[in-house]
Amino acid sequence: MKRLLLAAGGGGDAITTAMVHGALHGPHEPALILTYAWERLVVDPVPGPRRPSDFTGTVPAGPTLRLVTPDSAPRPPAGSLLPRLAADLRPELGLLDPHGGAVGLARQIGEAAAHCGVDHVDVVDVGGDVLARGTEPTLRSPLGDALALAACARAGISASVHVAGPGLDSEVPEAALLPLLGSPWHTLTAADTEPVRRVFDWHPSEASALLVAAARGIRGVCGTRDAPRPVTLTEASPNVYRLTLDRSLEINALAGALAASADLHEAEQASLRVCGFSEIARERARAARLRAPAATQAATRVAPAPAEHLSVAERFAQWERRTARSGIAYVTTRRIAEELTLDQAQLAQLRRHLGTARPARHIPPLWRLAPTGR
Repeated sequence: MKRLLLAAGGGGDAITTAMVHGALHGPHEPALILTYAWERLVVDPVPGPRRPSDFTGTVPAGPTLRLVTPDSAPRPPAGSLLPRLAADLRPELGLLDPHGGAVGLARQIGEAAAHCGVDHVDVVDVGGDVLARGTEPTLRSPLGDALALAACARAGISASVHVAGPGLDSEVPEAALLPLLGSPWHTLTAADTEPVRRVFDWHPSEASALLVAAARGIRGVCGTRDAPRPVTLTEASPNVYRLTLDRSLEINALAGALAASADLHEAEQASLRVCGFSEIARERARAARLRAPAATQAATRVAPAPAEHLSVAERFAQWERRTARSGIAYVTTRRIAEELTLDQAQLAQLRRHLGTARPARHIPPLWRLAPTGR
């Protein structure tokens, strides 16, 4: 028998799910985490979620369910970090394919339950957009979470919904979520982060990184790359809250609208009706802009191009002064890398440079800015 968990969103939700699994059942308990291969364009330049056919080397675990292993690989031009996560996380990873809508996902969840020999699934979401009502102005990616709830209900399987780190994904504010969540079920500690501590050396997930930082005691204003405003780590940030599936469905209007969806197009249309937008359409538009000729990108660039005559350390110092003046105390690796347009070699060079700074700048998995920017 293996525990069955479902990472409700894409990207780094599998990392948080592995942490919550360790807190729920112990890090050495066998488990299968179902997760989407639905990652940011910085990882996967192809908009939308990936199918099993977008990978080589997956392992069948049922008629429609496939496991992603360290030997799996995305077929170009698609990209995915799931095979590397499969190597670094203890639980197995099963690939959720939402192209069959809630109907297809329910079938995959049923196959996963049979594979694991269980009749219960723990749904895990970092940030809390699994409880989005659909009208929040900061909401950006509700579809995967809502499909997960709809599919669990359709599968008829017992399910609990866990929200970790309310507000850390910058989609539904912490203040809006806390009245819905009740008392914390568990508060993550530094010990709970041990199973995933090496992942952030290479994985760009920001919400999960903020959760790990909060569990390690970091508090304060944090700047991320993929959010319009900074995130503040509070005493509620390391908490995990537990709700019933029925209560979650009462809150999430999109999940109800997705109950009978049989393909991804139907799911997109439901999102348009309930939320007023399609995150997949937004990804398509963003991907088209990234593919635009360099001259077009230069004409529409908001931030100035980096001063190439400056060293990486000098560019960071200038950027740090600007960023610290805005009140930000901590930043993610992804924000540094993308705003300074650093490749992997330059990022490694900056890590070495900051490694000699006193006081220490690297407070894994975040980076602490000098208060005055010096």
